[in-house]
Amino acid sequence: MMVPENISDDELLRRALAGDEAAFAALYRRRQAGIYRYALQMCGSRIIAEDVTQEVFMALIRVERLNYDPSRGSLAAYLYGIARHHVLRCLERDKSYVPLADEGEEADAPAAAAAITDNNDLLADFAHKEMIKQLHAAIATLPAHYREALVLCDLHELSYAEAAAVIDCAIGTVRSRLHRARALLIEKLRPTRGKGDDSCGEIEVASHAVNPVRCLI
Repeated sequence: MMVPENISDDELLRRALAGDEAAFAALYRRRQAGIYRYALQMCGSRIIAEDVTQEVFMALIRVERLNYDPSRGSLAAYLYGIARHHVLRCLERDKSYVPLADEGEEADAPAAAAAITDNNDLLADFAHKEMIKQLHAAIATLPAHYREALVLCDLHELSYAEAAAVIDCAIGTVRSRLHRARALLIEKLRPTRGKGDDSCGEIEVASHAVNPVRCLI
């Protein structure tokens, strides 16, 4: 049975818990990619990210242990919270970090190739991908509590309230961590930016006013 695309996450979950496999599949298709990217951006390991994603959706079918409360936040935030729990366990178990790969590059290659019409476009595309790699590498070196604030708010566009629900902290804490994460990221990216390159704006601008992630992606 086809599931309407405009149906809410909560309704999909309700139907899935009632045994509707199509609803569960629709919810998985809608949220799986974001959860996987979050886990990958936090830990840098595709294997761990795949395991975390599987654990997140397995948690949804363990009805007796499901403690989702819509009044406390969105289902997406709840899923990120489960993913966070598993990611932190993995990071605690393995203190080393695997360098972040440029995920999606192979999948995007056909579309990118179609868009490249001359050598100038090719060079610009290559330069952009190199900047994205530098950005991912810099994010991977941030302390975990700063990294998760930046990943949730800047890469996954969660609101402060949603990120606070995921991290289980005050909204002000999310703001301060995000502010510090952006400042640290700017410092890490500074040596990689050429002099006179204003693509991210003046580096001296207060970090709360500059989002280096949005400048490069």
